[in-house]
Amino acid sequence: MDLLTEYRRATLFFESGDPTGAARLLEPIIEAEPDNAAVRQLLARAYFQSAQLGRAEEHLRELVDRNPSDHYAHHVLGRTLERLNRHTDALRHLRIAAAMHNANNDYTTALRRVETRLGARAR
Repeated sequence: MDLLTEYRRATLFFESGDPTGAARLLEPIIEAEPDNAAVRQLLARAYFQSAQLGRAEEHLRELVDRNPSDHYAHHVLGRTLERLNRHTDALRHLRIAAAMHNANNDYTTALRRVETRLGARAR
């Protein structure tokens, strides 16, 4: 298997709106290259987009553990936890992402949405 070719195919699947197809292509690649952050991030995004939130969380936690300064991984992990109705857990990661990259409107919007959801407890 040519891993680069499969990764490119998976990217095309993902970009064309088929995250499940992308995930199927990415799973063997991550088995072959478990330390590849780009593959793991795309796989996590594919899981997120296809509502396989437990799987997305697993890969995003791995990304955050390996690179705590990855603001995007924190953001998507926060969004995943938000979709799982784990707002208190989501808040931490959304705050980290927004603090690291405060110019991003998506980050701020997600953070405000969860803070509003939690009300006074978020302060």
